[in-house]
Amino acid sequence: MLSIYVHIPFCRKKCNYCAFNSKVGDESEIENYVDALIKEISLTTNHFPLSTIYFGGGTPTVLKISQLEKIFRALEKKFNFDSKTEITIEANPGTVDKNFLHDLKKIGFNRLSIGVQSFDDKILKILGRIHDSKTAVETVETAKKFFDNISVDLMYALPEQKFSDLKNSVELAAALDVQHISIYGLEIEEGTNFYKLRAEKKLNLPDDETCEKMYNFIVEKLHALGFERYEISNFAKKNFESRHNLGYWTGRKYLGFGAGAHSYNEKIRTSNICNVADYTKKIFAGESVSEVEEIVTKKAAMEEFCFLGLRTAAGISAEKFFEKFGENIFDVYEKVIEKNISLGLLKKLGDRIFLTERGMKFGNIVFADFLI
Repeated sequence: MLSIYVHIPFCRKKCNYCAFNSKVGDESEIENYVDALIKEISLTTNHFPLSTIYFGGGTPTVLKISQLEKIFRALEKKFNFDSKTEITIEANPGTVDKNFLHDLKKIGFNRLSIGVQSFDDKILKILGRIHDSKTAVETVETAKKFFDNISVDLMYALPEQKFSDLKNSVELAAALDVQHISIYGLEIEEGTNFYKLRAEKKLNLPDDETCEKMYNFIVEKLHALGFERYEISNFAKKNFESRHNLGYWTGRKYLGFGAGAHSYNEKIRTSNICNVADYTKKIFAGESVSEVEEIVTKKAAMEEFCFLGLRTAAGISAEKFFEKFGENIFDVYEKVIEKNISLGLLKKLGDRIFLTERGMKFGNIVFADFLI
């Protein structure tokens, strides 16, 4: 099975924390990009049955419904999928209304991922978001009229964020009766406004103790409210896990379309050029926009199998490792596994190896150990 990712690199406004390949675009630039994207899709020779499709960004919902439908229909012409295929689109409050959401459902999208980030107006302003808390709540409530698979994104460890702010946001998100909640700790990346502000010592971030308190609350509260943690940052009600993201963590093949999109066929990882103007120009000129990013060696594949699989609650299987690589995982990683079990970061149960709750908190330490 194959997954497809479609990148829409446009936003109404660039957020202060965002390091994704996104920009504010004008109408003609967006229209040209949509045409180029459709041409890239049309040139692919793949017709595999699809497991999932994901429209991400940027903010895909800054496009017109007619533009999104053209892209969707281009995918239909080239690939085999139906209503059982998980088809997600990211949306931000302030970019969709009742009619827009109705039309998204009519086109064929069946899962909505709403980028709320916080339900605190002060925090939203600091982040540079275009919406307020009231708009976020209204967007989720309206979306529920058309979608029965809705995810909400939240963030913690944000500038000026108090524990009570995070607590209120988590409880409100859960009270909105959505099926999935993703919560990410802020990472300050080079090139963002937050990176500059931190360098100037103008960013007031919560201390480590508060951040850990936030983290512990998120894990305990969402579990108590019926959201099972199936990956380090993702919580879902039963049978509502993101099948698309699980594909990344379990090594499924995927195709990426659009500026900066990545593809992976188990042997080679490729990426499209990121610059929107260059991407569009090359597509119209009939030139390739893709370049080999990595030839995935057996060593690299074993590393990825471990540190990506360990992100999930299901962990990794020794049997599957042997089937895939012809080697015993305990021969390859014996010392690493024993060390992390002794530290309380890993546990072994039968054929499977998992992160413990403590391991979930300090996952990056464990993952680094699995680099051969």
